[in-house]
Amino acid sequence: MKKVLIIIPAYNEEDSILKTCTKIKDYNKKHKTNYDMIVINDGSTDNTKKILEENNIPHINLIHNLGIGGGVQTGYKYAYYHNYDIAVQMDGDGQHDVRYVEKIIKPIIDNKADMVIGSRFISKIDTFKSTFTRRIGIKVISCFMKFATHKKIYDTTSGFRACSKEIIYDFSISYPSEYPEPITTAELLKKKYKVEEVPVEMNEREGGVSSIRYWKNIYYMLNVCLALLAVKIRRYKRCHRI
Repeated sequence: MKKVLIIIPAYNEEDSILKTCTKIKDYNKKHKTNYDMIVINDGSTDNTKKILEENNIPHINLIHNLGIGGGVQTGYKYAYYHNYDIAVQMDGDGQHDVRYVEKIIKPIIDNKADMVIGSRFISKIDTFKSTFTRRIGIKVISCFMKFATHKKIYDTTSGFRACSKEIIYDFSISYPSEYPEPITTAELLKKKYKVEEVPVEMNEREGGVSSIRYWKNIYYMLNVCLALLAVKIRRYKRCHRI
């Protein structure tokens, strides 16, 4: 049986983190699964730390806010040093549904993929609600992704992902601090890893504020596209475990 860790980065998620973690615990009990979890408390200034401690939720407290890239990489370092076979990223705001974890880890277990993205945009029934500007931005980034890597990725900004043991090691060594989801996906494709998408449904945030603010959508899109152009011209090689 594969050893699976769910990595949950959290910054000021006092409104949702307990519910998110409780759902994982309840799912394990009901379905007899054994998904471990670790919350990366990324220097939260609200009651996130207190909630985690009072409810005995496994977590790492970062002294300073490192941002989404640094927080998630901390989770991958933890996964590597504790010898996990698969790591799954899930947001702490309740958007990602633990019911889909089995679906996104299956291609890795079956050796059909190295990383699997939970995608909002490949299902025939798209229930995800987002702003028009953000949807356009994701489509533009998707086009640049294909230009840079020659593979179409529909949900380029999804933070709901599963990674194999080899990628856990890769991410523990190097992980971008900005725009980590699209950039790491492009870099993995350039390294000839197998990246696939599976359809999932996502929920609305149960609390907190998105790290991609509406007024930053255009700025975010332009910077990601420029970063993808840089990925295209670079040469990459895989990180080999020692």
